[in-house]
Formats: sequence, structure tokens, C-alpha cells
Amino acid sequence: MKVMANGSLSRFNPAQSGAQGMKVVATGLLVVMAVVFGVSRAFEPAYPWLGYVKSFAEAAMVGGLADWFAVTALFRHPLGLPIPHTAIIPRNKDRIGQALARFIQENFLIPSVVARRMRNIDVAGAVGHFLQSPSKEEQSRIRAGASRLIADMFESLDDERLGGIVKSAVSSRLRRSEISPLLGHALASAINEDRHVPMLEAAIRWTARALDANEQLIREMVHKKANWVLKLAGLDTRLADAIVDGLRKLTAEMSTDPAHPVRIKIEEALAQLANDLQTRPETRERVEAIKEQLLDNKSVSLWLDTLWQKGREAVIKAARNPDAVMAGKLGEVLKSMGGTLEKDARIRSAINQFARRAVVGMSASYGTQIVKLVSETIRSWDARTVTGRLEAAVGRDLQYIRINGTLVGGLVGLFLRVVDTL
Repeated sequence: MKVMANGSLSRFNPAQSGAQGMKVVATGLLVVMAVVFGVSRAFEPAYPWLGYVKSFAEAAMVGGLADWFAVTALFRHPLGLPIPHTAIIPRNKDRIGQALARFIQENFLIPSVVARRMRNIDVAGAVGHFLQSPSKEEQSRIRAGASRLIADMFESLDDERLGGIVKSAVSSRLRRSEISPLLGHALASAINEDRHVPMLEAAIRWTARALDANEQLIREMVHKKANWVLKLAGLDTRLADAIVDGLRKLTAEMSTDPAHPVRIKIEEALAQLANDLQTRPETRERVEAIKEQLLDNKSVSLWLDTLWQKGREAVIKAARNPDAVMAGKLGEVLKSMGGTLEKDARIRSAINQFARRAVVGMSASYGTQIVKLVSETIRSWDARTVTGRLEAAVGRDLQYIRINGTLVGGLVGLFLRVVDTL
């Protein structure tokens, strides 16, 4: 950066600085030739051999001036004079922009050309190799970049609005989905694979604990329901004991005997429920009604809000500390993805095909807009901007042309002087 006269900052351009340096060299060489011409012309009568030097310097000045005029005429009017066919680039910037845009379109953005170029590019293989064995610095940079991107994305979004969108999306998805067949299929799969057995045994144990915890309540209920005859004979206590003991014996037998009739009845009921959930319209309608009631419940809405907040906070916290939380897992996932891309030719071919179609599709859909953008951008630049940017890009080589013109012109003048002398 450098400070301008008005105190503002201007970005330092190395290409423009190099072009200016070569311009000084080319102009300095032309001045040197002029000085050499004057000196040799003055001393030629005393030293005849200086005639060759004078001829070299004279032709060098002509060649240097001619190339200076040609180079300058590309960007501006030489000496500010409106000579015809000068300031070529500023006068033709719109045509240059159109030509450049047409060149880009014809050589880079035609779908057939893009498809032909993409056919030999193994995008998936390159990505797989990079993910499989990146350097420590690259791996750390990818991990940190991915984590920072995730955290910034979640923090930049409106929490309240995004939370509402997530909650609404989840709720709408649940409302559109008929969960009864899903529940029935899940229950049937659990029964077929005996995954319901641990849940059934847990329910039996819970029943036994509930019986122990509520024994006194059962006795009081029996005492209240018994008539005065049973109470007078003291049979209500015996009846309560029989009920409690019978329930305890039942739960104990169900817990130890997988073929217990009650367990079999429960399993049959579960199998029937799984079938009803999938096939019986009345059961499915009843489940859907319960689902709608739950979704309309404020407690469920608050639960969804809490779930979103906890999930968002957990993601941000993990992303902000990738080395401690996400580094290992993310690194393993990336390495696994890279290994899969390198080894699985079918997946690699599918990804490469997708990449080709995506790039070709983008060129077909947006190629015209890209060309139009290039053309309109150059058209919107003022002549000074176009001149400055092009001169900065190629000015150094153009100054070499001036230097070469000076030297080649001098050699041609020297050659002609030698031929004339001979």
C-alpha cells in the first residue's frame, strides 16, 4: 500500500511498478543513443571511425522512436496529439470486451468443449487422494476451516427465526407423514428379531416394583370395597393378601418363564397391534388423531424449541473447538471418504460423471450470462481504467519491444553503413 497526496491509500501493483521501471530503461536508452549521436557527429571529422558509431546511434534513435510511437499509440495519443489510428485500446474498448467475451465463450463455455475437457479430469480421484493423505498442515487447515464455517453459519443465522423454521419444518413433516405404518413395521421387526423381549422383561420388573411400592394402596382398596360381612369375619385382609401374593407370584413366574401363558398373550397382543397399525384403518386413524393432539400441545412445541437450542449450542461449541471435539471424528470421516473414493471405481466414476454434468450444465445455463457479464463489465470501465489495467499487464513486455527496437535499429544502421563503405 502507498499513501496518496489526498491521504487515501492506493494498493501497490508490482506489475505496474515493473512496467514503469522498464519504461525508464527504454527511454533512458533512447536518450543515451541521442547523446552518442551528438558526440560522434561532433568528433567524426577528427576520428572518422566514429562515423560507424554515429550511424548506429542514428538508426537506433529512429528504431526507438518508431517503437515508442507504436507502443504509445496502443494506449494514448503520442504527445497528446490526436493523430489518426492512435489511442487504439481506449477507442475500441467495447469491441475488445466483446471479442474477449466471445473468445471465452467459444473456447471455454461451449458445452461440447467443456465436456471434452472434463472427460480427462479425475475430480473424484484427486479429491480422494487429497483426503486420504493430506499433509498435517492441510489436514489442520481443512478441519479448522470446516469447523469455522459451520460455527459461523449457525451463529450468523437469526436464532429465533431459524428455530421457528426448524420447528415448523419438523412439525409439518410429522403432520404429513403417517406414522402408524412406521410404528407397526418397527414393532413387527422388533418381535421377529426378539428385540421386544428386553422391553417386556423390563415392563414385568417395573410391574413388580410398582406392586411392592403400592401394596398398602391395594390393601386399602380391597378394605373399602369389601362389605361388612367380610370385614366382620376378617376376610378382607386375607383377600388382600391373596391378591398381593397372587400378583407377586404372577410377575415372578412371568419373569422366569418365557413360555408363561400371560407372556404369550402379551406377545400375541403386540403382534396383533403391529398388524393393526399397518393394516387396520380404525387403528391408523386413532394413532393419527393422537399424533395431531401431541403436535398441537404447547409442551411438545416447547420441547422442540429446547431440542433445537441444545442442538444448536452443541454444534457451535463443538465447531469452535475442533481440535478437542471434532478434530478426530472429522479427520476420520474425511480420511474414510478419501479411501472410498480412491478404492471404489464405481463411486469414483459416478462422482466424475456428476461433476462433468454439473460443469457442462452450468456452462449451458450460465455461459451466456458469464459472457454478457464480461462484456458489460469492460464496457462499464472508463477508458483510463482499461488503459491502466492492460498497460500494467503487458507494459513490461512492450517496453522490451522499445529496447529491442532501439538496439535492432542501431544494428541495421551499422550494417547499412558498412555495406555503403564497402
